Amino acid sequence: MDEGIARRKQDHIDVVRERDVRSAMSAGWERYDFVHNALPELDLDEVSLETAFFGKQLTAPLLISSMTGGTAETAVLNRRMAAVAQRLGVAMGVGSQRIAIEQRDNRHFQVRDIAPDILLFANLGAVQLNYGVTPRDCRWLVESTGADALILHLNPLQEALQEGGDTRFRGIEGRVAAVCDALSVPVVVKEVGWGISAQVAKRLLGAGVAAIDIAGAGGTSWSEVERHRGTDPLLQAAASAFAGWGLPTADALLAVRAACPEACIIASGGIRDGIDVAKAIALGANLCGIAAPVVQAAADGEEQAEFALRVVIEQLRVAMFATGVSTIDELQTRPGLFQGRSA
Repeated sequence: MDEGIARRKQDHIDVVRERDVRSAMSAGWERYDFVHNALPELDLDEVSLETAFFGKQLTAPLLISSMTGGTAETAVLNRRMAAVAQRLGVAMGVGSQRIAIEQRDNRHFQVRDIAPDILLFANLGAVQLNYGVTPRDCRWLVESTGADALILHLNPLQEALQEGGDTRFRGIEGRVAAVCDALSVPVVVKEVGWGISAQVAKRLLGAGVAAIDIAGAGGTSWSEVERHRGTDPLLQAAASAFAGWGLPTADALLAVRAACPEACIIASGGIRDGIDVAKAIALGANLCGIAAPVVQAAADGEEQAEFALRVVIEQLRVAMFATGVSTIDELQTRPGLFQGRSA
């Protein structure tokens, strides 16, 4: 195993758990307030959170977003989260699997034995396509994980601020298109916390990407993670300027939905509770990703992770009830849900 990569992955988890690495920028959810419906003409038990994504039924429009993997400890976290996803009927993505490709050893990312039914995403940094990873490698990654889809993540800012980061991003768009052509499963492209603009989303969809995870600013700031874990004073000082960098998740979501009305969009970045999920769905998301709160809870145990996610699900259910909305489709399409806004 590449000890450098493994150490970095463990460092990332330790920093997220122990330091305040939240973005200095708001995700933007506080700018939207639902119109409370005091007469919903609806029973709470009529509210259904069920939805479908990539042909799989989910009990709620939630994705435990890709965060970690590649070490024995992170494998435990992945398995805890996968078990929770299986019980609650939500989707999950494993963390970056670069180390699995380099070692042709995917054991730290195996969760299908405990989560046979979930919508499962494999995951790889898109920049690795410029460092020798091929579409054939991507196919092996999906097949050896038993995944339903592949996430390729974009993180140019993180790589630029990481000691020894991979910063050759020229030509990646064409390489992403080649992966989309080669794979029989959907390919998702996501940012890691600074957002995908409408212009970039259009380019990615044109390259054959099946869904966009906008992963906007407002949640975990990976520039702050690198600042805390790094040892190079120059890079640490440079990273300090980027705590408030990026496209707020709510703004990126609205822009991408307006520019790409038929696209499958995942909203992540600063989604902390079920009301944030409800707002994201109402603003145009098909699915919502939540990472740091679940990972932090999973570090304490599987029961804690399940409780944390159940709270989010119940908050979403109550928010829909209190706006008089009974289905996810209705939440996505009914006009006038927000005070003073037509969104």
